[in-house]
Amino acid sequence: MSEKQPETPRAFEIPREFEVDASPEQVWDAVTNHTGGWLWPMEYEPKQGGAGPFNSVLTVWEPPQRLTVSSEDPASLPPFQTSNQLDYTIEARDGGTRSWVRYVHSGIFVDNWDEYYDGADKHTDFYLHTLRQYVTFFPGRPAAFATLNGPGESANKDALAAVGRALNLPDDATEGARVRVQGPQGRTLDTVLDYRNDWFIGLRTDSALYRIFGRGRWGAPVGISVHDFAPDADAAHNEAEWSDWLTAVFA
Repeated sequence: MSEKQPETPRAFEIPREFEVDASPEQVWDAVTNHTGGWLWPMEYEPKQGGAGPFNSVLTVWEPPQRLTVSSEDPASLPPFQTSNQLDYTIEARDGGTRSWVRYVHSGIFVDNWDEYYDGADKHTDFYLHTLRQYVTFFPGRPAAFATLNGPGESANKDALAAVGRALNLPDDATEGARVRVQGPQGRTLDTVLDYRNDWFIGLRTDSALYRIFGRGRWGAPVGISVHDFAPDADAAHNEAEWSDWLTAVFA
C-alpha cells in the first residue's frame, strides 16, 4: 500500500462583514489593545512596521480604520500553516455611534486543507460574534483571561452535547434566551445564551463571557475560555475550577 502523498500548499481566504453598536474607536481598542476580552491576550507595537503576535508585522496601522497583521514565519505558526494574515477595515456609521467592519483572514495551509479551512471558517464566526459581545456589553474593560482543554475523551462529535447537559442547558434553549446553568462547585450562573450551534456555546453573565468549543469535529477535545471582567477576577482560579469541572464531565 502506497503512503499518502502530502498535499500541495494552498492559499485560503475567509472574509466577513458586520455592523455593531460600537464606535470605530471602541472596535479598534478591542482588536488592538483588549484582545483578552474576546479572543486571547495579544500585544501590538503600535506603529506601521511594528511587531505583532506570532512573530508578525503590522503592515498597515491606521487607527481607527485599518489594521493588517502579517506573518511569514512558519516556525511561529501552527504546523499546518506557512503564512497568515489578518486584515480589519473599520468605518463609522450613524455619526460614529455604530461601526461597519470588514475582516479577512488569509494565508496558506500546507496539508488537510479542507479540514483546516472548515475549522478556521467556523471559529471565525464564533470569535467575531464574541468581539461584538465584548464591544457591546464590556467595551474597554480589561479581562482576566483563562483557557483550558478537556481530557482526550472529549475529542468526539457528541462532546458538546454532553457539556450542555452537564450545564443543565435546556435542549430547546435558543440564542438570546436567559438560562440558569450549573457551573463549577454546583454554582448557579444566571446567563444569556448568546451563541449556540453544533460546535460552540456562548454564555454571557453581567461580568463574564464563557466560550465553549466543541472541537470533536476536528479531532480535538472540548475547550473552554473565560473572559472575566469582575474587579476581583482571578484567571488562575477560573482555569483550575473549570478544568476540574470539565474533567469530571468526561470521567
